[in-house]
This record gives sequence, structure tokens and C-alpha cells, in this order.
Amino acid sequence: MTSATAMQHDLLDNLFWHALNGPQAHFAIGDGEVRRFAPGFSPIVGFADARQPRLDALLPYCAAGEQFYCDGWSGPPPQAWQIHAETFMRKMIWRAPMPAEDEAPEARRLTLDHLPQILDLVALTRPGPFGPRTIELGEYFGLFDAPSGRLMAMAGERCAAGSLREISGVCTHPDFQGRGLARRLMRKLIRRQLQRGETPVLHVMSANQSAHRLYLSMGFADHRESVVRVISRR
Repeated sequence: MTSATAMQHDLLDNLFWHALNGPQAHFAIGDGEVRRFAPGFSPIVGFADARQPRLDALLPYCAAGEQFYCDGWSGPPPQAWQIHAETFMRKMIWRAPMPAEDEAPEARRLTLDHLPQILDLVALTRPGPFGPRTIELGEYFGLFDAPSGRLMAMAGERCAAGSLREISGVCTHPDFQGRGLARRLMRKLIRRQLQRGETPVLHVMSANQSAHRLYLSMGFADHRESVVRVISRR
């Protein structure tokens, strides 16, 4: 393993923290050991040390009942916190050549003007933690149905750390599934990231075996599996 690859793996092990405490710190609030995306962005928490997270240090920065996703922490919760869900996800990293061409040239860059359609699609498909300002974290592209103007599928970028750029928010409206729309959008993003010298990464729930197989076939490789929790203040 080269030193560059080892650094990528270290960043991916704790991507949320490295993003929230690094390139995307201006989108975050918290302190030197625990940080979260600011309200309106994806409700994600990152820990400097997920083995011993200082969750109580986050209390001044969150409201009661506000739910957050966190990665890599499996110990008992402090008294002021509760766990709503616990599952596992795979961290994956791109290990293939650059796609030869843009497979979705007709895709549109999504903006706040598209937000009502974006949030409707997110509510319908539940691609993961998403907020009304999440599209500010990177490039988001959508494919629209020409006759109706409906948003058929979208994909975008969330966390950034070092050379790593996370692909996220990948979803397709049920009326338009089976056409490879999300795959085309992902390959568009992958090509753009590689052209910028970035390495695409993503997270996928371990139970979502069909998506996992798709990402493997596209050129992603497994890095490791990690516990993911949904938590809130009591």
C-alpha cells in the first residue's frame, strides 16, 4: 500500500469528522472533538475519536428531538442521549479507470430553484440523511422527464476530505426506475471528480445488497464495514 493510499484509507475510516473539521468546517458547528453539519444541511455528526465520542460536548449545538446520523460508534449512549436505530454500512472507494465519456450530458445542475422537487424525491425514496441545504455541499445533477418536467433521478456530492469526494443523494423516482438513470448520473460525477484529481467514495447500507453489487460492478471496491446509528438528545 502506498502512502497516498494509506492516507486515503485513514480519511475514509472517519470521513465525516475529517470533512466537518476540514474542508467543510464552514458548514459545521461544534468543538474540537465533536462537530455536526449546521441546521439545514445533512444531519450528520463526526467525532475526532469514534471509540470515545464526547457527545455531551454537542449538546449546546443541537435541539431536543433533533436526530443525527453518526458513524463508527458502538458503545452505550451517555445519559443525555438515546439511540433510535443501529445498522451497518459499507465504505467504498473508486478503484477503476475514468469513465470514457459523460453518460448524462443532458443532466441539469440542481439549484435551489429545484428544491421542491428535490425534497419530494428525497421524501419518497429516502436516500439517506438530507436537508434543504445539502445541495450546497457539492455538485448535484438531475435528469428530468421532458414531457412533464418531473425530476426522475438525481445524484450529488456530500463530504470532502483530502482527495476524497463522497457521492451521495443517489435516488430515482419509482416511476422511472430500471432505466439506469442513477448509474449514468453517478458516472458523470465520477468522471468530473477524477478530472479534478479527486477520488470518489460512497457509503451504502450493508443490507442493500443490490446497490452494493451495482457499485462493485461500476468500479468501486469495499474498504470496510462500519456501524451507523441514528441518535438524538433525550
